[in-house]
Amino acid sequence: MRIVLGLVAGLMLATGATDARSGSSVLFIGNSFTYADSSPVRFYRAATVTDLNGEGIGGVPALFKSFTQQAALDYDVFLETHPGAGLDWHLEHKLGVIGGRAWDKVVMHGFSTLDYDKPRDPSKLIATSKQMADFLRTRTPKVELYLMATWSRADQTYPPTGAWAGEPIDAMARDVRAAYDKAAASAEVKVVIPVGEAWTRAMKTGVADANPYDGIEPDKLNLWAHDHYHASAYGYYLEALVIFGSVTGRDPRSLGENECSAFELGFSRWQAKALQQVAFDQLASAGAVALDALAAPKAVNRVRCVKP
Repeated sequence: MRIVLGLVAGLMLATGATDARSGSSVLFIGNSFTYADSSPVRFYRAATVTDLNGEGIGGVPALFKSFTQQAALDYDVFLETHPGAGLDWHLEHKLGVIGGRAWDKVVMHGFSTLDYDKPRDPSKLIATSKQMADFLRTRTPKVELYLMATWSRADQTYPPTGAWAGEPIDAMARDVRAAYDKAAASAEVKVVIPVGEAWTRAMKTGVADANPYDGIEPDKLNLWAHDHYHASAYGYYLEALVIFGSVTGRDPRSLGENECSAFELGFSRWQAKALQQVAFDQLASAGAVALDALAAPKAVNRVRCVKP
């Protein structure tokens, strides 16, 4: 692996030239939790982002792009994703794609159980996060790196065969966050994006239901998809909000209850507002966002919303 990294990095440095781009570039490296499997977000506004694998994905990166446009921020958004992949897969198969240009910011994550073959074991995540960080820095020494800690899977918690069976629903998210903290320290990454903790907060504050296996309580959101593994559109929306706040430092609530992507995905104003509040509260608890002066929400501009 070290030999491969060195060869690819050397090639990128030798051929590297100044990249012409209008805004700050952001690359998302991930799997189905990034490309939004099992939800309408998967192909949402795909034309607004660049899928480096040419699969027509919009996903969470497209939600992030939409938020930044509404906030009058200029980001060029790219993604490189593969189903069921940890960072080890991207290191083995996609360094040529990932290293094809310099990046200003990179948001990345590993497999949801930390290791597909050894659930709960953080060793592979820690090692591969450092390898990917080292590789990215050979191309752009000052690249800003973000590791995204993912959510508790209901299918790993409530069924007796799950890796977190019998534990509280927030246990998996806590363990995943602890693993990402170790990975961040090893890779010298300053920011861990607390998506899993935001999901837990949504459940604890009554915004979302905590157990989809016993039905969804009235007036609560189901953050999981039908498989109790991937996210629903609500879950991916919350993920994107937390990423937006982490990367930009902006208050997610400043998007307002009439935020365009929520409107296009069929959310009510209450649902958009509640998820934005959860994202803000989670980020604010760690001092990760600045408190914006919130203006009264404007009416949805239907033309602006339907046209990317």
